[in-house]
Amino acid sequence: MMYQNNIDFARELDAQDELKDFRNEFLIPQHKGEDAIYLCGNSLGLQPRSAVAYVQEQLNSWQQNAVEGWFMGNDPWLSYHKPLLKPLADILGAQESEITIMNSLTVNLHLLMVSFYKPTGKRYKIIMEAGAFPSDQYAVESQARYHGFDPKEAIIEVAPRPGELTLRTEDIIQKIDEHADSLALVLFSGINYYTGQLFDLEAIAKAGHAVGAYVGFDLAHAAGNVPVKLHNWNADFACWCSYKYMNSGPGGISGAFVHERHFNDTSLNRFAGWWGYRRDKQFLMAPGFEPEVGAEGWNVSTAPIPLLALHKASLDIFARADLNRLRAKSELLTGYLEYLIADVNTKIGNEQYSIITPNNKFERGCQLSVVCKSNAKATFNYLADNGIIGDWREPDVIRLSPVSLYNTFTDVYAAAEHLFKAFTDLN
Repeated sequence: MMYQNNIDFARELDAQDELKDFRNEFLIPQHKGEDAIYLCGNSLGLQPRSAVAYVQEQLNSWQQNAVEGWFMGNDPWLSYHKPLLKPLADILGAQESEITIMNSLTVNLHLLMVSFYKPTGKRYKIIMEAGAFPSDQYAVESQARYHGFDPKEAIIEVAPRPGELTLRTEDIIQKIDEHADSLALVLFSGINYYTGQLFDLEAIAKAGHAVGAYVGFDLAHAAGNVPVKLHNWNADFACWCSYKYMNSGPGGISGAFVHERHFNDTSLNRFAGWWGYRRDKQFLMAPGFEPEVGAEGWNVSTAPIPLLALHKASLDIFARADLNRLRAKSELLTGYLEYLIADVNTKIGNEQYSIITPNNKFERGCQLSVVCKSNAKATFNYLADNGIIGDWREPDVIRLSPVSLYNTFTDVYAAAEHLFKAFTDLN
């Protein structure tokens, strides 16, 4: 598309947007009596207007049915999660049986590593990207220590080449091959939280399996942002959160994927709990754990119904919007923001705003990570003071993420205008 830097062009794109009505299904934060320009869905998605009603319905069931709510009412709690599996499977490119909804992301990462990090004296190393989200780093470090290994020896981080900011797929594969004989697990983010780089997960999975390692993915910044195909890419496991692009509330419930080829693998360890017991015998309360067939066999604790209700409110919207349509709009939205920032730099006369996210649309989601050459924190505060909500990462990065469900092309235009005004007012 040939973009133009003017408000009429942005409004025309909004008028042509077949997804524009979905914005009305979200509550937009207010700034001085007007809708703020919210570009922070990479950190916390907006609240669906339906969320209150979905939660209230379950509070009403609790009030009216008490414990019988597990078995009575319009949505008995014992099976409340079932209708959520189809939209999640569509978002994640999985079979419904390969998806389960439980816990929070890092808890699920630990539980999955119980099964898929099986170090031996020879094969004990874990490969991950340098600069992964700290929670992943801490989880992996603690898992290595738990198994008696020094994290400095067990964890291999793949870093960008000198002078580069993002990873090359060939370097990831080369590192996997280099440690082929000692590698137990490849664990990568779908999208790096800091740079916004979307990794070639299919290639990573193929390379990891070729050397006999398990392969898992943290999809915190990918789920609901970009289409993935966990089943077809043969990932062994994956986990994600729901509070970013899936708009399921702060601390919203997480999920996990386990490929179907592992369902009957009794050699895999797992931490068991009653909620993962086979459903047809669950209430016999018998000794000896027999897992439910499928990813639900990795469940441990009772499902939190209010969190599932929030999740359902958003997933019902996703089911109508369709992730492929959202992705097509996302490419245009983020591409427009990229174009506008480049134009801002042209007006300024230097690269005041440097985008470290790949410019190839197939190597990013909706997020652009923008390095400010000068007055970085003051620029971020200027944006916030003017109703532009992004987020800040030390030492000088502002992350801006236009989300297809509720952001507009005029949002993006206004954000770029304020980046220019920030420079002129602060310098």
